[in-house]
Amino acid sequence: MKTYESVVIGGGPAGITAALYLLRAGIQMAWVEKLSPGGQVLLTEKIDNYPGFPDGIKGYELVDLFTAHLEGFEYDKLGDEVEEIRSLDNRFEIKLSEQTIMADSAIVTTGADWKKLDVPGESKFNGRGVSYCALCDGNFFKDQEVACIGGGDTALEESLYLTKLVKKVYLIHRRDAFRGSKIYQDKVLNNPKIEILYNTVVREFSGEKDLEGLKLENVQTGNESDLEVQGAFVFIGLVPAAPALPPLVETDRQGFIKTDTEMRTSLPGLFAAGDIRSKLCRQISTAVGEGATAAHNTQIYLEQTG
Repeated sequence: MKTYESVVIGGGPAGITAALYLLRAGIQMAWVEKLSPGGQVLLTEKIDNYPGFPDGIKGYELVDLFTAHLEGFEYDKLGDEVEEIRSLDNRFEIKLSEQTIMADSAIVTTGADWKKLDVPGESKFNGRGVSYCALCDGNFFKDQEVACIGGGDTALEESLYLTKLVKKVYLIHRRDAFRGSKIYQDKVLNNPKIEILYNTVVREFSGEKDLEGLKLENVQTGNESDLEVQGAFVFIGLVPAAPALPPLVETDRQGFIKTDTEMRTSLPGLFAAGDIRSKLCRQISTAVGEGATAAHNTQIYLEQTG
């Protein structure tokens, strides 16, 4: 069984950055990523809020630039999925689907997945009208009409944010009252750009090449209707993409990993960075900073315990 000084789990911006900083520090490491590097960034058509690219950059192009930074370094790239992390005698046993490895430290950067409505057309128009991030994609719908789906704080906040950019926001909620904070509810109710559709669910995303509208159903009356919009933002929650963790690792109610400001988890030697962390802001720029922080503190941890 091969042992490493550190293992980075996950291949998004946080994982790539953590790997880069570990390699520059001369740490013997493995990088585990079951799919192509990039994570959610690969699903983003254009990124226009990452510093250094004022004209924007395609998601896959930014990922290519990130990964090119790792060229020339020696490390083990394991295209596998981590099923479980165990803490054994101040080390970590990392069970992959096809093998098991050991590490003196580990950085979890497995990210999170947006909850999907799982209705026809959602996947087809993902990146072509359907989005899960207003901050990322709102500018693409400037002066157009869009829909927001959800009833929690995120849906309310993002709807308010979009009113600064778009012509109109249809806020679609399956219940007759919002779950979000009253302060956001009051702002939404008093915003003339927002039209609320209570007791309503989306049954289908429709269009040809790009999204053109939604097929809706009122859950109380059963009445169906069509809504013409150029964009639709789905805000019904996030799902952590964490492998099975040791019992001592503290998480929040949703399962996201709690850390301190130095990306240290409640279990010494285990760090977390990026969207898998329990936090509010999930952006490429924050993931990069957290990946660097986690790697730096991993280096300190290895020096202190080595």
